[in-house]
Amino acid sequence: MRQDDGRESENIEDRRGMGGGSGRRGFPGGGLGMAAVAVIALLLGVDPRIVINTVGQLSSVAPSQPSRSPVSGSPQDEKTKKLMSVVLADTEDTWGAIFKQAGSRYEEPKLVLYTGQVASACGYGQAAMGPFYCPGDHKLYLDMSFFNDLATRHNAPGDFAQAYVIAHEVGHHVQNLLGIADQVQAAQRRGGEIQNNQLQVSMELQADCFAGVWANRANQFRQILEPGDLEEALAAASGVGDDRLQKQAQGYVVPESFTHGSSEQRMRWFTIGVKTGDLNQCDTFKAKNL
Repeated sequence: MRQDDGRESENIEDRRGMGGGSGRRGFPGGGLGMAAVAVIALLLGVDPRIVINTVGQLSSVAPSQPSRSPVSGSPQDEKTKKLMSVVLADTEDTWGAIFKQAGSRYEEPKLVLYTGQVASACGYGQAAMGPFYCPGDHKLYLDMSFFNDLATRHNAPGDFAQAYVIAHEVGHHVQNLLGIADQVQAAQRRGGEIQNNQLQVSMELQADCFAGVWANRANQFRQILEPGDLEEALAAASGVGDDRLQKQAQGYVVPESFTHGSSEQRMRWFTIGVKTGDLNQCDTFKAKNL
């Protein structure tokens, strides 16, 4: 990804090296929720019971150590932080223009970088859960060690694989601003487990499509793409498909339990966004074929 002269975002909140901090303890019904923790665990191929038990302990005991100033990481970590800042700034410019064109105003989210565990308006997060977006505070949360796992375990190295991760979480922020997240949560309160899983799959695939829309628009106006970038993003989308993660974790696949979509679906919807650059083509909830 070209980042020469790229603007860096001012919406980076660096909590690396700090304690878990204050925030809501536990997982309120309107926040991340234990069910969501299990979903995120499955996304990463982690046994949800392990994550839930760990997070439960974190939510009942506040960190005792005082907060410290964030510490600088390795040169590679600082390089990755700069990339995240440039990517976030680019999503701000892209979505700001899209919202303005629609006669609305884009509210920029913050990206929180942390180490190990973090407090959010949705409860405590842990590195094992992977990156997540909290609608309660409009923040994206990321432990950058996730990128090591993405490269080694999921065979998706490269800077644009990392950019895809940020763009996907920003896609959830866009869903929140557009009211899509509220509509899905309302429908899930009325539905059963299988229907709720299907709604969640549509939610995740739409965020993938929105990430593709960003890549299309950003490249159109700022020529950010380099040879191999889209292949890196597609490798990341494929690497975190439910079918691949379930196969790795338990040796077999249960499509009815998918919450994020298969590798093929995730790659296809990201590609739709890249090819069209059109939000209207990202309506996964009405699609006949996910």
